[in-house]
Amino acid sequence: MDNNNQHNGLDIEGIVRPPTDRYRILHVDDDPPLVDLTSTFLEREQELFELVTETSASDGLDRLDAADLDCIISDYDMPGMDGLEFLEEVRIRYPDLPFILFTGKGSEEIASEAIAAGVTDYLQKAGGADQYALLANRIMNSIDRYHANQQMVRGFKAIDTAREGIALLDEDGYFLYVNEAFAEMVGYAQADILDNHWEFLYPEDDVDILYDEILPTVPVEGRWSGVTTYVREDGKRIQVDHALSHTEDGTMICLIQEMTTNDI
Repeated sequence: MDNNNQHNGLDIEGIVRPPTDRYRILHVDDDPPLVDLTSTFLEREQELFELVTETSASDGLDRLDAADLDCIISDYDMPGMDGLEFLEEVRIRYPDLPFILFTGKGSEEIASEAIAAGVTDYLQKAGGADQYALLANRIMNSIDRYHANQQMVRGFKAIDTAREGIALLDEDGYFLYVNEAFAEMVGYAQADILDNHWEFLYPEDDVDILYDEILPTVPVEGRWSGVTTYVREDGKRIQVDHALSHTEDGTMICLIQEMTTNDI
């Protein structure tokens, strides 16, 4: 499959490949002996790692488009294209791919520029084998976060296209997220709902019922379901089949489905 259509297990249809037992890591450094040494130590530290190497950033870019990578490690001080310029090119093509600057030329200025350019992590080279254990740990953490974020994005894509209205609210009752179906049911643009308190969608005479009868039930029973009335942006009242639950961190999950005349 063309790499433009699939990268790191997430293709254009949002289908995740089966879990791999290897993580492909590109290491770019203009010092060939150091590249070989780093590969040896990293693959010894973590059996999941499979290192591919290049000795220039330009060759690294060619490798980037030809390989299915999970992470990039790069030196900073290289001829032709330095590590920050390499990072900027990578970010154009793959905005979220983990990129670790592993350099012997460290300074606060370089670190600041790397952070501004979107580096995932920054580690200064040091003597001894201990640095490779630290680097391996940084790589693994970066890859784990990357894959978790991909799964989260995939999940939100599925939620956003669901036919049921779905919303997330913080523990104080303010909207953190609404999908397109929720926004369409209440007649507001998604952006106009976010950061508003749930009360703005209810008739004034129903607010006390929510506070006194419905919301106290959720933490005790784990969920609540029933029928409530929403006020749309155009002032029209609609009845919705409504379910509430919450996560361990206090986030409220709200599911709604507009009721037809036959449902009421």
